Parts: sequence; C-alpha cells; structure tokens
Amino acid sequence: MNHATISRPQRFLALAAGLTLAATPVLGAEAIENWNKYCASCHGKDGKGQTKAGKQSGAKDMTEAAYQSSKKDDNMFKVIEEGLKDRGQDVMKPFAAKLTDDEIKALVAHVRAFKK
Repeated sequence: MNHATISRPQRFLALAAGLTLAATPVLGAEAIENWNKYCASCHGKDGKGQTKAGKQSGAKDMTEAAYQSSKKDDNMFKVIEEGLKDRGQDVMKPFAAKLTDDEIKALVAHVRAFKK
C-alpha cells in the first residue's frame, strides 16, 4: 500500500488497532494464569465454585445467569481488589497488592466469559 495515500493519523490508528488485537490473546492468557493462581482453588477452573474451599466459603456458581446479572463489573472489581467479609470474617482475601488494575479488569472479563 502506498504510504502517501494514508495520512499520518490514519497510519497511527491502524498501528494502534493492530497492536491492540495482537495483545488481546496475551491478556486472555494472563487472565487465565491469574485465575488459576489466585481464584480457582475456591471458584474452580470452571467458575462453578464446587471445590472443597468453594463449598466451605459459599462460593457462588459464576456460570449462572442469575449470578451474572446480579453483579456489576465495578462491584466485581472492588471485591477482587478489596476482598470480601461476612460478619467480620474474611470470605475472600484482597488482591490489590498482587494484581494491577488491568489484571483485575481482565479477571472480571474472565468471570463474564463463564456465563452460560
């Protein structure tokens, strides 16, 4: 393609779009790695919460439409970041010190992918 026919802003936008698309699988892989490292022991790799720890803590089935519709993304982000307490007891520990905001956002997107 002749660069003279494409303006500098158009080239920049095309490059940015290409880089974004190229990075998407990496972010997905990173989210899965983080899920398996920090979340799957309670929530299960499939998000159903049927692990021993998940059953003990009352982890919800994240594949259920009722769960998915009851949670807003910003609420999920906050719970991952700050943890969750029930009657003063830690139900889920906070991950703000272990995960960046982008990694938490990727985990929220990963949870959304569990929807049936």
